[in-house]
Amino acid sequence: MNVSISGHHISVTEAMDTSVREKLAKIERHFDQIQSIKVILSLDNSGASDGGKKSHKAEAILRVSGQEMFVQALEDDMYKAINEMADKLDRQVRKYKTRQERKKTQGAGREGRFEEIGNDEASLMS
Repeated sequence: MNVSISGHHISVTEAMDTSVREKLAKIERHFDQIQSIKVILSLDNSGASDGGKKSHKAEAILRVSGQEMFVQALEDDMYKAINEMADKLDRQVRKYKTRQERKKTQGAGREGRFEEIGNDEASLMS
């Protein structure tokens, strides 16, 4: 799995990098067919001049064969944003994996049902 971590209006510290990689390792345990993940950590200062809180944003783009998943999280603390982003991505990956498994089992189920119908018809004809 190729992981790319970058910062926008913020420098990515060693602690942030480690936190992101630890969270993404948990996601990889659920689904090992991940091609790449691009994480962008950013700081939005638009509300800071008005006395508002600075907004920390963590975004991730995950690529698996044939599909991309995008998540983003906004929090007042970067580590909270990273945790929320990882949780959202984990939910999407588990949902994707469940859909893939369901497609495999449904395909086999159709063939099995067809064989049963074919056997029933053959016994009726005898």
